[in-house]
Amino acid sequence: MTDLLLAIRPLHVCIGPTGHIRQVGKSFCKLGIDDPTGSRFLEVFEILRPAKPASMSELRDLAGQVLRLRLRAEPGLGLRGLVVDDRADGAILDLSFGIAVVDAVQRFGLTAQDFAPSDLVMELLFLQEAKSSAMAASFSLNARLNGARLAAETDALTDGLTGLHNRRALDGALARLGQSDTEYAILQMDLDRFKQVNDTLGHSVGDAVLKRVAAIVRSQTRQDDLLVRAGGDEFVVVCPGLTDDLRLTSLAAGLIRAISEPAMIDGQDVTIGASIGIAVSRMVVRCDPATHVSRADVALYAAKRSGRGRHLFWTSGMGDSLADLDLPAAQSRGG
Repeated sequence: MTDLLLAIRPLHVCIGPTGHIRQVGKSFCKLGIDDPTGSRFLEVFEILRPAKPASMSELRDLAGQVLRLRLRAEPGLGLRGLVVDDRADGAILDLSFGIAVVDAVQRFGLTAQDFAPSDLVMELLFLQEAKSSAMAASFSLNARLNGARLAAETDALTDGLTGLHNRRALDGALARLGQSDTEYAILQMDLDRFKQVNDTLGHSVGDAVLKRVAAIVRSQTRQDDLLVRAGGDEFVVVCPGLTDDLRLTSLAAGLIRAISEPAMIDGQDVTIGASIGIAVSRMVVRCDPATHVSRADVALYAAKRSGRGRHLFWTSGMGDSLADLDLPAAQSRGG
């Protein structure tokens, strides 16, 4: 009987009438415990449920039931054991790892030889591995798809030449500002003499100039500011929370000064300038952000008409459109 058990049940325990372990299956040597043969069963194992027998008689009364138990030397490892009456006042426990089999295989390096030939453990492990691989592949695919989606969304909101935001991103930001109580300023900037550079030195130099301007705008503005190339040589800066005239004057003057510095581009001496119009939202007079963009545009063209290379704040005397532009009123707040 015992030889037969050794051959077909690698995880069994034979218990004698006195409660001592008489034999264990060959796989016990891999579980990190000393050979328990001769030890009292309840000193090696702890029975958790459905009952905690205190004697061999009580243990035999559980014949046909499945116990939840664990090795006292490995309390983190759960076991299941079917109680079988050996008809000689002892008992046999046929053990398995249950749902903990994956953890047990990994922890103790178990192989197919450590389980009964009729067990489906290896098949279950194969299915688990296949499921894990499928989940990993699915996660990787989802990550790539999400990455591609985010990249596409970023591309859709980014100017391909300068890396600044584009008009679509500006429209979205203005919509969000219109739904909030945040005060803000909008700077409309147009490059002076850029068309001459583009026409005489070529588009490659013109593109390099635009990239240089984008780098200057990044260096002069705050992290929370929205930087936009609106098209051609037109740029927009949206400054949430910044409405102080002195700070805005310093920002505009710094941009104009840096952009107006001569630069060597592709072996060519290039000198351009910039003009800026500024519109500031005020809590006392609420209007939609699109109106402020138009007002900043009006102030920009007032600055260009009054001599270029300068900035102007929008005032009510300028009107809300280029058709209303009054040059004397526009000059009253020149920077």
